Amino acid sequence: VQLQASGGGLVPAGGSLKLSCAGSGRSFGSYYMGWFRQAPGKEREFVASTSYSGLTTVYADSVKGRFTISRDNAKKLVILQMNSLKSEDTAVYYCAADQDGVDMSVARVSYWGQGTLVTVSS
Repeated sequence: VQLQASGGGLVPAGGSLKLSCAGSGRSFGSYYMGWFRQAPGKEREFVASTSYSGLTTVYADSVKGRFTISRDNAKKLVILQMNSLKSEDTAVYYCAADQDGVDMSVARVSYWGQGTLVTVSS
């Protein structure tokens, strides 16, 4: 599966941004999908993930209550709605696909999209 992320940009603290990840391939619906991010000088970290159906979601503690992940298998899209953004959310965001489980980790991701930069100004 190939993944194309978009939607990054510059946003003031407290603002909102929606990231999209477009997938290709007939097997899109058979992958757990997620978002990771990497801030300057830091390791890539998990942000959120969703099961095949979208009914099960997992979030990093740092984004719980502020970010929402969703997917549309018919359109082969994964969305990350980010609200109440903070300066510490500044990072390159990557979408990812995995077949192991909804508890995604960097080491187990099968496919990565290219990153999209999110900059939150304080």
